[in-house]
Amino acid sequence: MQAPDRIAAAPVSRQRRWRGSSKAACRETGGSGVVPGHEDIAAAGERLPRSHGHAALLYSGQADFLTSVLEFVREGVRNGEPVLALLPEQSAGALRCELGGLGQDVLLANMGEIGGNPARILPAAQTFAAGRQVRCVWEPAWPGRSDAEVCEIARHEAVSNLALAGGSVTALCPYDAAGLPSPVLEYARDTHPDVIEHGQRAVSSSYLGPARIPAPCRQPLPAPPAAAPQLQYDLDLRPVRDFVSGYASGAGLSEARRADLVLAAGELAANTLRHTAGGGTLQLWQDEHEVLCQVTDDGCIADPLAGFRRLPPDSLGGHGLWLVNQVCDLVEMRSGSRVDGTVDGTMVRLHMRLPATGPAQSASAASASHSPAG
Repeated sequence: MQAPDRIAAAPVSRQRRWRGSSKAACRETGGSGVVPGHEDIAAAGERLPRSHGHAALLYSGQADFLTSVLEFVREGVRNGEPVLALLPEQSAGALRCELGGLGQDVLLANMGEIGGNPARILPAAQTFAAGRQVRCVWEPAWPGRSDAEVCEIARHEAVSNLALAGGSVTALCPYDAAGLPSPVLEYARDTHPDVIEHGQRAVSSSYLGPARIPAPCRQPLPAPPAAAPQLQYDLDLRPVRDFVSGYASGAGLSEARRADLVLAAGELAANTLRHTAGGGTLQLWQDEHEVLCQVTDDGCIADPLAGFRRLPPDSLGGHGLWLVNQVCDLVEMRSGSRVDGTVDGTMVRLHMRLPATGPAQSASAASASHSPAG
């Protein structure tokens, strides 16, 4: 069997201010944007065959975890399929001790580094596959994940059903049934066609369908602090870059992380100028853990996978949000239309941890996040 390829770790680097209009542009695939969690857009996925290549493993204890994961790995090796295991440190250590001779066919990678931002998980699997039939084990949730991270995990799992349908990647997604809050487990059932519990695989009765995101994770983001500085932009990007750079410097971000935030905010603002007529609003604030940057405009994104897959270099557009996800610690996204058909617009919230908050697996600040229980 061909040896697994190496994957470089990704860099770790309630009131809404909508000015939407029914004439807002709807960005199909290009530029920076957000994944819509609305029924009219997600319904497009219903035309796809039900994917059985994306299952949640709700395990109870290490023995249960190892039994199901090793069975999945062994089946892949028998089929000539290299295996990528993206796991938190504890799970990775347990699996490493049991792989034995299978280790040469399995690439273990640190989920805390690659999947600290859940939107990086699918691109990592895509890179690993490189056109081959492969298997991936990804465990995206662990105790200490913030509420915001939990909802972006649910979004990642939902859109994975589109990305994996008929493709070359078969995924098993372990969730610690004993250690995780019940809403996290409910989201796993909502976003996986099949669920494995107590050694038994069954169709998930609560599966919502491809790209359908659990309702609590589609709620508006909490409002920024009332005193958060803001900038209205509608002509060029220089004021955006200067505004973000100045704030990030004062907040204590390193030079490299400040450059990352300026790059990400610039990508989002450029998308506003390219695809809307009304300009946008940028707000910045911080807490003891991180700097947050929010960009809103009156556009929408129609591609549920925007930002969740790496497009070929020669593709026209579609790279912006992927790049934003590569340089930010977390990206929260809301976009689309309300039930009455009027346009809400697009909101993207960028999170950048401050130096003192530690490694990628530390809990992010939850003060600007909503509860996973809704």
